[in-house]
Amino acid sequence: MMKTNNKYPISKSRTSQLYQLLQRLEIKPEDTIFNTKNSQRYFAIINEALTHTSAQADINHERLEFLGDAVLRLVASEFISKNFPHMTVGERSALRAQIVSDKWLTKVGNQIGIEKVLIIGPKAAGDDSAKATLQAEATEALIGALYECLGDLTAIHKWLYPYWKEASAAVLNDPHQQNSKSALQEWSQSQGMKLPNYQSSEKSQQHGDPRRFFCKVHLNGKPIGQGWGRSRQDAEKEAARLALKKLRKVNNQEVKPVQDS
Repeated sequence: MMKTNNKYPISKSRTSQLYQLLQRLEIKPEDTIFNTKNSQRYFAIINEALTHTSAQADINHERLEFLGDAVLRLVASEFISKNFPHMTVGERSALRAQIVSDKWLTKVGNQIGIEKVLIIGPKAAGDDSAKATLQAEATEALIGALYECLGDLTAIHKWLYPYWKEASAAVLNDPHQQNSKSALQEWSQSQGMKLPNYQSSEKSQQHGDPRRFFCKVHLNGKPIGQGWGRSRQDAEKEAARLALKKLRKVNNQEVKPVQDS
């Protein structure tokens, strides 16, 4: 049995706002449980998913984000199995990691306008560096809320399919962009060079800051790329990606490692 906090009823204006959000997901609320005598109960679940912990409400998104993480991986796995049946298990796992990433979730959330319906605290609202993280968390929680309300994956598949189709095509057309560290390592080994050396440092202690970590990657003692990221790993990936960009073939000639300007 679902548990919702009925002590905090959803206002008519908030219900209307959530109704419009569902429409943007290509869900027709009038044809679903959102148009039954228990509709407020289900809208309360959607509202819970869109209430961030920073708002310090009695209920917040964390429970549904946890559920959404599991649902998202399952639906993504089904998408990959159906559309890429000849992939190996390793290839499927690598692709899934890209199409359920925080970056991908942020993009989906941004396109459905999730920021406009988020309930967040004043401190979080004023933190531009945390915007992407908030959108990713809320989108994942919304996925969990839809599953809890509707009880199946059909609507979630329909909503996310176009985003996965676009993301998977991008990954398969440019695998180096998605797995830049491995690609750089493979290239360096093919050239008889030492393994890439990453030197990272923390420049900010603010959670979610896209320039929190800075990294330089070296080959044979020479810097060939640098990047920023919210985490040390993100900064290393960005440095490797930009290094690969320099090393790509130009007019069928391999570009040599160069100094950063």
